[in-house]
Amino acid sequence: MDITRPLPLLGGLSPDAFMRRHWQKKPLLVRQAWPGVQSPIDRSALFDLAGADGVESRLLTQFDAGWRLRHGPFRRRALPPISKPNWTLLVQGLDLHWQAAHEMLQHFRFVPEVRLDDLMISYASDGGGVGPHLDSYDVFLLQVKGRRRWRIGPVADRSLVPDRPVRLLANFLPTEEYLLEPGDMLYLPPLWGHDGVAEGECMTCSIGFRAATSSSLAQELLVELAESMEMPATGDALYRDPGQRATSTPGRMPESLRLFADKALQRALRDPKAIARALGQLMSAPKPQVWFDAGSPLLEGCDVVLDPRSRMVYDEHHVFINGEAFVASGRDARLMRLLADRRRLELAELAQLGASARSLLNDWTQAGWVRVVP
Repeated sequence: MDITRPLPLLGGLSPDAFMRRHWQKKPLLVRQAWPGVQSPIDRSALFDLAGADGVESRLLTQFDAGWRLRHGPFRRRALPPISKPNWTLLVQGLDLHWQAAHEMLQHFRFVPEVRLDDLMISYASDGGGVGPHLDSYDVFLLQVKGRRRWRIGPVADRSLVPDRPVRLLANFLPTEEYLLEPGDMLYLPPLWGHDGVAEGECMTCSIGFRAATSSSLAQELLVELAESMEMPATGDALYRDPGQRATSTPGRMPESLRLFADKALQRALRDPKAIARALGQLMSAPKPQVWFDAGSPLLEGCDVVLDPRSRMVYDEHHVFINGEAFVASGRDARLMRLLADRRRLELAELAQLGASARSLLNDWTQAGWVRVVP
């Protein structure tokens, strides 16, 4: 992708200009960001998908009894009638299950892969919505069918309405209002209040981005580091306390053990490559509900593409795919990075791979992580 080329998707801004001016800074409304857009999935197929195992779906209703939230899978007859107002069906990770949604998501790959989360689709009957709320991540709201009215604004008061199954802002004061029609798109930075209500039957695609908190990232990294720690080549140090005296307070933690533990932890955190490797494994790990079907061996005369469910990223020393790390250098590393960036390697590029890299790619195709295409 040429990040300096103006795009209708971004209102005539280039990806580079959009990231500098709007990303995590201020909203952007783009009329006809995607002229002639079609929903990546029709209503009937969406309802069927919401009933499948391994698909994350939610049904939110606001009928006479108030707000109610249910989690799928849903049988078709469990969904309210289309003609009944005030209900919403949300299907998360549509790009993992539906090729057209995966292709739609590729238009937003001017943001690093580790930040790109998924494409969620919201189907709503007239009056349907999820109420005024805020998200901790960036989101592009692309209208693909019908119309939805959005009220947005900065949030000074984050207090929530009590005793609700969803997190509704108690004192939302919108500052702007827009009616989006098919092809229109609204970008919102994190923590920007928004409330979207369907005007008639409508479908909206939400392209969301991952945003870890510092504490959760630290916790997950420490687990990843612990699981991947290797025994030092010279052997692991054993705690010794030859100077320990007899004690009348056996419940007291010895200071020598605390110092030993502190040094052990600092030693584990001292290796920047180990932290980088753990981070890459963590950020490339597929979602818990994702699994892969076995594929075919790498064939001659074919291109390869990453499976839509595969996550592949890289750093200076490694390539990471689906939570696993591989050391890469030279031409093989360049080609593997190309696969991560483009999600495809063509026949002429495959011919340049060394024997070990080609063997590794063959393992990935048989695992279903990479697909062989004519």
